[in-house]
Amino acid sequence: MAKLKTYPGLSSSDFMHPWDVKATAALKAVPGFDKLIAKVMEYSFERVYYLQNVADNVRVTDKMFPKLNRYLEWGCKILGVAKPEFYVSLDPAYNAYTYGHTKPFIVMTSALLNLLDEQEKMFVICHELGHIKCEHVLYTLVAENLAVLIEIFGKMTLGLGSLLGAGLALPLLDWYRKAELSADRAALLAVQDPNVAMRTFMKLAGGAETLLADMDQAEFLRQIRAYEDRDASSLDRAYKLLITIMRTHPFPIMRAKHLDRWIGDGGYTKVSGLAAAQMRV
Repeated sequence: MAKLKTYPGLSSSDFMHPWDVKATAALKAVPGFDKLIAKVMEYSFERVYYLQNVADNVRVTDKMFPKLNRYLEWGCKILGVAKPEFYVSLDPAYNAYTYGHTKPFIVMTSALLNLLDEQEKMFVICHELGHIKCEHVLYTLVAENLAVLIEIFGKMTLGLGSLLGAGLALPLLDWYRKAELSADRAALLAVQDPNVAMRTFMKLAGGAETLLADMDQAEFLRQIRAYEDRDASSLDRAYKLLITIMRTHPFPIMRAKHLDRWIGDGGYTKVSGLAAAQMRV
């Protein structure tokens, strides 16, 4: 059986991506953002999502999907996160997400579960735990409900709120993408194997279930470097910005690049050196 390190006293600041830290500070500085946060809490979006989730999905327990439950418990122990509720959704989309500020819960789709091996499933679960560890979930609620909030503000302020909300959209999406990079670091700290992370990103980028045996991780890493080489001209950089700016998540290849760089620069080794205990799994 493998042994995994735990990190007593681990803080999110120990591993958060600097882009995430900077984007969070920029978002908080946007005029009116505090009002959006207040409206999220006032209109109880969290409660609506929770009730819909309980009604529509299957909850993971020690008797229902026990393997997934063990991965969740291991991740919580390793990262120092209180165990959230975890659900499986019948959905053809490859997706996993976390909702809820006061009572966060994780959802993973059946399609994604079918795509990943056991270690990769734990990586994704621990990525979601990373969002909880970094306290991303409140801002995620704002991002997911931005269109509704803009409409509410617009009616309350005779249209001025709509302008305010529109001005928040791009900084919020920018934060959303950069928060993913911190959650990826948390997931790597939990699974403690860079190959698991890279395989997960490779499958998310183009994993056809019937072709998984033919995928090559070394080729995927070469593709990352080829994409980076396209920064040679200002036009290419502009195109990269245009194809990214409205996305909620970075491209999988970029997530792989940032995590690979954190490993190469010694950041992962530095944080993993905080481990003071081992957990047999």
